[in-house]
Amino acid sequence: MRIDHVAIVVNNLDEAVRQYQTALGIKEVEYETVETEGVRIAILHLNNSRIELMEPTRDSSPIKKFLETKGEGLHHIALETNSIEGEVERIKGCGIRFLGEIRPGSRGTKITFIHPKSLHGVLIELCSHAK
Repeated sequence: MRIDHVAIVVNNLDEAVRQYQTALGIKEVEYETVETEGVRIAILHLNNSRIELMEPTRDSSPIKKFLETKGEGLHHIALETNSIEGEVERIKGCGIRFLGEIRPGSRGTKITFIHPKSLHGVLIELCSHAK
């Protein structure tokens, strides 16, 4: 596995993108809305990874609830794997809990999340890019 991206929840996506671009000298940004997760994202490209800024698009979004309870900040770390199905089965065998099943994510990926209580309070996303 490798770190695919670090996701940060923000109140105002456009403002946050401007701040990150200025502070970090980021030129390449992609925008996407993931309807199934109720989130609008900006993907900031770095040399060897990405930062994903996220803003909720509806009140029922898990990101909206996160913002209300915890405020802006680090949401999750995403790890890319070549075989998400195989990794999920292996990890479940270790007694690790997941939040939901494998489902579509941004940029044509398949994703699932490991429950933060299983990994010392850190939400981990597993993702697999379509081949």
